[in-house]
Amino acid sequence: MKYVKRIVLIISAVILFACMAAQAEVLDKIIAVVNDDIITRREFNTAFEPYQKRIDDNYKGDNKEAVIKQTKDAFLQRMIDNILIEQEAKKSKIDIKDEEITAVLKDMLTKQNLKMEDFIKKTEREGNTLESVKKDIKGQMMRVRLLRWEIKSKIVVSDQEIGDYYNQHRNDYEGKEAVRMKQILLNIPPNADKTTKEKIKKDAEQIRKRILDGEPFEMLAAKYSQGPGAQQGGDMGFFEKGSTIPELEAVAFALPLEKVSQVIESSMGFHIIVVVDKRGAGIKPIAAVREEIKIKIEDEKLDKKYDEWIGSLRKRSYINIRL
Repeated sequence: MKYVKRIVLIISAVILFACMAAQAEVLDKIIAVVNDDIITRREFNTAFEPYQKRIDDNYKGDNKEAVIKQTKDAFLQRMIDNILIEQEAKKSKIDIKDEEITAVLKDMLTKQNLKMEDFIKKTEREGNTLESVKKDIKGQMMRVRLLRWEIKSKIVVSDQEIGDYYNQHRNDYEGKEAVRMKQILLNIPPNADKTTKEKIKKDAEQIRKRILDGEPFEMLAAKYSQGPGAQQGGDMGFFEKGSTIPELEAVAFALPLEKVSQVIESSMGFHIIVVVDKRGAGIKPIAAVREEIKIKIEDEKLDKKYDEWIGSLRKRSYINIRL
């Protein structure tokens, strides 16, 4: 009897191991071959997971399965294209120095307001490593440089094209009346009572008096303003009509140049403004929008050129999709 039980246990273990192996095989199945590289199901599923979650959380329609399939097909094609681009970059012997990768990584940390040790912990929690992050950065930089060399460097936008575009889209460049102003803003805290508001308004009135007495607006803005542009002397740049809060707009467009406004109350707080420049409505001259038009035409040409280039690359590559 013990012998039979032992045999049953052995058989059960073998079956369990076989099932686990089969499951691993399914998870690690190759779903695409791209020249000498492969994409496994596990790799694809891991990369697609955030997109799957977004669909699960946000899609409310009746064709969820069709949407998932369409999104998966497009995502797989993008993975294939990225591999092709990286393969071309390696052939082109594009050199990315370690210092360049480090600089990009430091910039990422600065933007995320993270220290390196915190970033490493975050990366490990996500099942990643610092080395794999650096590898991804290097791959992205190689792709960008290759595309810049293969496509962007070959795109030329002539003055004739810029002029033609401007003439065909003149209505897009009809400017609105605008003012450039400097601001000092004292914020009102959430749920502030009447006494607190009166105290903040009194502080604003005192700052305005100091300006009228000759103290530089810019210095007082840098010291006291709690609004955007404070460190630039309160300079907010140009605002077109309809693009700022009504309380400020009503005063700004009526205020003479360089005249200090009264204290203005809004839902944000108490403002003091000075208008330093004005411009009227009308068609913007081509010189003012030349660079903007050039970028638009470049982007259109880039899209077309990229589609042609990646299509040619696909045709001369071995791609076998096994989904």
